[in-house]
Amino acid sequence: MDSGFWFEAGALLPSLGVGLLFWFVMRAVMRADRHEREVEREAEQEYRALHDNDEQNHSS
Repeated sequence: MDSGFWFEAGALLPSLGVGLLFWFVMRAVMRADRHEREVEREAEQEYRALHDNDEQNHSS
């Protein structure tokens, strides 16, 4: 007979699998976004430093 704890627990496996898959995907997206923001911030700082140096050279 297939009525029991393991039968009911097995019915939850697809939902748990999809939930774990969703969690891993969202974790990867969040980490990628965080990394992209850091790189963009660094690039902006380099651009501003270069742009400020150009303005100082032209004004002198």
